[in-house]
Amino acid sequence: MGCQYFEPTSGGADTFTVAMPKLTFGRGCLAELGARAAARGLRRVGLITDRLLVNGPLVDIARRSLIAAGIDVAVFSDIRIEPDQATIEAAAHFVADGKFDGVVSIGGGSSMDTAKAAMVYALYPAGFTDYFGPPVGAGKPVPGPLMPHIACPTTSGTGSECTSVSVIRLGDEESKFVLGSPYLLPDEALVDPACTDSLPANVVASTGYDLLCHALECYTARAYTRWDRIDDPTRRPLLQGANPWSDLAAIKALNIVGNYLERGVKDATDHEARDQLMWGATLAGMAFGNSGTHLAHAMSYGITHLMHDITTDGYPVPSPFIPHGISVVLGAPAIFRFLAPYAPARHLEAAGFLGADTHNAIDDDAGEVLATRLVELMRGGGSPNGLEGVGLTSDLISAMADSSARQTRAIANAPFTASRDDIEAIYRQAISYW
Repeated sequence: MGCQYFEPTSGGADTFTVAMPKLTFGRGCLAELGARAAARGLRRVGLITDRLLVNGPLVDIARRSLIAAGIDVAVFSDIRIEPDQATIEAAAHFVADGKFDGVVSIGGGSSMDTAKAAMVYALYPAGFTDYFGPPVGAGKPVPGPLMPHIACPTTSGTGSECTSVSVIRLGDEESKFVLGSPYLLPDEALVDPACTDSLPANVVASTGYDLLCHALECYTARAYTRWDRIDDPTRRPLLQGANPWSDLAAIKALNIVGNYLERGVKDATDHEARDQLMWGATLAGMAFGNSGTHLAHAMSYGITHLMHDITTDGYPVPSPFIPHGISVVLGAPAIFRFLAPYAPARHLEAAGFLGADTHNAIDDDAGEVLATRLVELMRGGGSPNGLEGVGLTSDLISAMADSSARQTRAIANAPFTASRDDIEAIYRQAISYW
């Protein structure tokens, strides 16, 4: 490929696959939903959204558009933000009983992930953990295609409209795990940046940090050529490691974060910034949908596992709750400082894409330069100051490391596979930054 990072390796993968939905982007495109659904031959759809959106203007636009196109609509909105097993099971009953020929999701990652998983269990009933990978599940593949799915994101971070995964909190494990299959990839995405105009600053910040870490983890991920070759193309995961395609999307997404995150947080009327962040979120979704995330996301699940009696201002969600983007970014400076020596050029380049001054920096500086820029972006967006900023103290670190160490696929996608002891040491470095 002309890039040393993707040099062939003995027994390693020698192909990569790009998968993404049909994508429409632009202000006002949510109103095209009815025409888009009708063009797919849909006549009755299940619209999956959350309780905060169901009676608001965005769902109203979507419903009116579908009805105007002659499409019957039933709505499910009983979604826990960051969905759990109970949410998915209830949504699966809705899908199974609805006699739908397609599904529409409107909302953040919680709505889109619920729609994906609900179709799996509605169409292919199984034990709830059967489709999750080890160590928590049986690793059973999703047997076949799902219904047509049109995903309509309303936040600029998750990128779920462009991915083949659903993140679900498993009750018995008290932590989040990934359900993944190429069949989960939505068929179409309508990305309307006007949906973000009414988002409060802290939501733009949190989702922006998710966008940031998606792009950064993709760009620094283990190269696809360093994963074992799988001869059967139908069994190759889309989360295949860094590749030339994911690089293209991740680089632009990092540029967008560096230029527009603070602007989008500070001024809801700055449509240029919020439009750019929405585009960046979709690009980062395309990137990690074809490469996978790694240690920052793996360690975020340890944080949300061990959170207790925590609430977040501006989110009407019962305790305990830390927004996903916050849980991911809290460890990021310490994580990338740790990983940089294992792919220094990549980390230094990423710092530059984010706007850091790298002109006089050498590879040995990569971790510090990148970590410093990440802390600047955290402070500029009003992030809590490390783990202590959300009430997580050092006595919880060992348990958080035990929890995160179960995220084996994500940990292995980093340029160096961190041990459980490495993860504990990184958490200790993430207690506070300023």
